[in-house]
Amino acid sequence: MAKTIQLDELDFARYVRAGDTVIWGQACGEPTTLSRALLAQRHRIGTFDIFMGSCFSDTIQAAHADTVRFFGIGGVGSNRRLTKAEAIQIVPTHISSLDQHIGSGVIPCDVALVQVSPPNERGEYSLGLISDYIRTAVDKARVVIAEVNSLVPQTVCENPLRESDIDVFIEASVPPVEVKAGSYGDKERAIADFATNFIPDAATLQMGNGAIPEAIMATLKSRRGLGIHSGMLGDSVADLVKAGVITNEHKEIDRGVSVTGCLMGTHQLFEFAHRNPAVLMCSVWHTHGQSTLARLSRFVSINSAVEVDLTGQVNAEAIGRDYVGAVGGQVDYVRAASSSPGGCSIIALPATTKDGATKIVASLSGPVTTARSDTGVVVTEFGAADLRGKSLPQRMRAMIAIADPAHREALDRAAHALVLGEA
Repeated sequence: MAKTIQLDELDFARYVRAGDTVIWGQACGEPTTLSRALLAQRHRIGTFDIFMGSCFSDTIQAAHADTVRFFGIGGVGSNRRLTKAEAIQIVPTHISSLDQHIGSGVIPCDVALVQVSPPNERGEYSLGLISDYIRTAVDKARVVIAEVNSLVPQTVCENPLRESDIDVFIEASVPPVEVKAGSYGDKERAIADFATNFIPDAATLQMGNGAIPEAIMATLKSRRGLGIHSGMLGDSVADLVKAGVITNEHKEIDRGVSVTGCLMGTHQLFEFAHRNPAVLMCSVWHTHGQSTLARLSRFVSINSAVEVDLTGQVNAEAIGRDYVGAVGGQVDYVRAASSSPGGCSIIALPATTKDGATKIVASLSGPVTTARSDTGVVVTEFGAADLRGKSLPQRMRAMIAIADPAHREALDRAAHALVLGEA
């Protein structure tokens, strides 16, 4: 039977054993009261593992690796502290695989820490801001400790928790982690203008977080009947719903409902999602699974990249050994959008880094996240390269045309050498 205790009574050494693996909710769903207490008590436990999704709080520090073995999906957000210090082992996996990995024990979960809302009138504890793979972690864990946060919205969940799912309750009233929308300028607006040409009325969208997605969403106010089926939602979704742009009326599944596994935004988004039946929080089986995505027509995915080579290979993970991103759900969504009737996969990125180095490159400096055979359209502030059905020389010409003009001559020489090498 679940018990409620005060935070100062919580002795993690009673629940976490040396050698255990702990999983907690990622992004805005991080139970910060619990995660911070766990790391503060880490020396009393011994060496144990923590599996990390994305993190946007100040909870984790490289110094915690003195007793904690971190492993996770990448260097997104605060995880960069760990990747810079080489204090985390990267698991390059598709988001769609995480439920299976955790459920089968390939990624173990001995203790799950979750942030939930207070119970509703049916006794259900909403997972609030994150429902992706954490629900499977709860099912798998030996011990489940829940932070019942009065400031977490009661979202509509595909599979909410009940008291029988939880071993220990800690009551809290702390603002959830917020991820503010990226600010954007003329460059991002130019990228958005080119990307919008591939987003028709009645399309169902998937997109990530950051300045470019925010700019793209801002250009869609003239669209009608858009839908959402995405691994995450940001504040701009709430704006477009209120403006009547997002209605979800044309979706073949979950009609009238925006589907997601992660609310990644601010209190504006959290208030919008509170008890809102038009927002459904789901597991990665539903948000990223190919069998689900295959049922959507006019599905448009919008993702970013560290760099893209002249043939369309996408690196969204690392620059050499510097791991800055993740495989994430990019390949899941790229493949689904590419095969969707009327759909389109978009990779949107600025043509250069802040230092002026080209991000359209002759050869990648890191891993291939998305194969060139899967890449659809690549967009920069200089245009859109539609690579669908194009030969390698045609792809190279199209990619050079969207590179920064200062780098086109060098890229043209590299392309010539590549073509001769493949001849």
